[in-house]
Amino acid sequence: MERAQASAETVLVTGGSGFLGSWCLVELLRRGYRVRTTVRDPSREPEVRAMLEPEAEVGDRLSMHVADLTDDAGWEDAIGGCDYVLHVASPFPPQQPKDPDELIVPAREGTLRVLRTALGAGVKRIVLTSSAVAVANSGRPPASGEAFTEEDWSDPANPDLTPYGRSKTIAERSAWDLVNERGDTSRLTVVAPSAILGPVLSDDRSYSLQAIERLLGGMPGIPQLGFSFVDVRDVADLQVRAMTAPEAAGERFLGAGPFLWMSDVAEILRDRLGPSAAKVPTRKVPNFVVRAMARFDPGLRTVVGDLGKRRILSSEKAKTRLGWSPRSIEETLVDTAESLTRVGAVAAPAT
Repeated sequence: MERAQASAETVLVTGGSGFLGSWCLVELLRRGYRVRTTVRDPSREPEVRAMLEPEAEVGDRLSMHVADLTDDAGWEDAIGGCDYVLHVASPFPPQQPKDPDELIVPAREGTLRVLRTALGAGVKRIVLTSSAVAVANSGRPPASGEAFTEEDWSDPANPDLTPYGRSKTIAERSAWDLVNERGDTSRLTVVAPSAILGPVLSDDRSYSLQAIERLLGGMPGIPQLGFSFVDVRDVADLQVRAMTAPEAAGERFLGAGPFLWMSDVAEILRDRLGPSAAKVPTRKVPNFVVRAMARFDPGLRTVVGDLGKRRILSSEKAKTRLGWSPRSIEETLVDTAESLTRVGAVAAPAT
């Protein structure tokens, strides 16, 4: 889309102060859109602007609206007059709650609140950020060598699915149910990213980044965990492609990178960063030790069910239909590590 055409259109990004939401704002501003975002605390506006300005020309093309996913107040004002909505905001705590409803209810009700308001306001398309955890946890893994695709769905009753995974699955299912019932299926598109890495713009960071923080910080050893990582900048690009492409209407798209064991990630960091990765461990930790450690470490407790599991995710649909072309995972890992050091999340190497 040409900048002159884009500049006449307005996009709301919910949760624009977060890790993915902020990069969605950057991507839209770079392409010439007028953008809005929602914040719960209006005093954060200077902070959000300062975070974006090194990456994109903000000027008067950004406005902020006070709205909360748990309340109806503010949403009509935030969405009214918008051409598109990117619904990115969703609760993602550093540790899973004992009561899954603490995540499920706000995720589902918040999604439906935004969706109903956007549909009622005549928005052309809503792009809902789901997650690969809503795809790859059916309890029935594909045959050996096969990948999960957009046709797969996680089972909320699967005992291995975390409360976060249940919240994303139920919220997305509820969104599809709503648009199908209303005959508005073509106005919804879903992007389901895998574990998101990439450069951070602020202290408001994704939980996925903890894996890199722990490796760089010198964790005792490497667990047998693996993830399909994807760059936050590529996910933001996919969101905007899904927002405007005619082929994306009523469709679901996985945005996932290659599967890597944490030992693979550690090797790449040591190879690419040299002395800056001096603390990255080489020793592997047996699964039974990780399970024992998880009793005292809430962060590990979140992923202990994934020990030893290799889930392959296919992003061919996004690549072939939308022309999505994510960068190399090596570039993502290096940029992630360098930005974590820059913001002080990881100690700079001694000189």
